[in-house]
Amino acid sequence: MKNAKETSNIKIIDASGRTLGRVASEAAMSLMGKTKVSFERNKYSGIPVKIVNASKLRITPQKLESIYHTRYSGIPGGLRVIKGTETAAKMGLKELLKLATEQMLPSNKLRRDMMKNLTITD
Repeated sequence: MKNAKETSNIKIIDASGRTLGRVASEAAMSLMGKTKVSFERNKYSGIPVKIVNASKLRITPQKLESIYHTRYSGIPGGLRVIKGTETAAKMGLKELLKLATEQMLPSNKLRRDMMKNLTITD
C-alpha cells in the first residue's frame, strides 16, 4: 500500500520545448518542498520529481557555449572548467539538467537526499 501512495505523489515535468533554467527551477522547488504547505527548511519535506523528454530541451548553441561547470579531482591543480557543449556532447542534456538542478538546491546536508529523488529520462 505504501508504494502505491508514493508513486502517485511523484511530480512529472515535461521538458520538451522548455528552457533549461525553467525546468531546473521548477524541479528544485518541488525537491526542496517549497510547493507544499508543510515546508520545513531543516528537514527534507520535498516530493520525488521525474523529468521526461530531457533530450527535447530548447537550448541555443550560444547558451551551450556560455554554460560551464567545474570538476575537481582532489589533487593540487586538478580543477577543470568544462563547457556546456562538451558536457552535452559526452553525456547529453540529461547531465546539464541534473547539474543545473543541483546548483539551484541549497548547499547543505539535505542536498544529497534531494538529488536522490530526482530522475531524468530522455
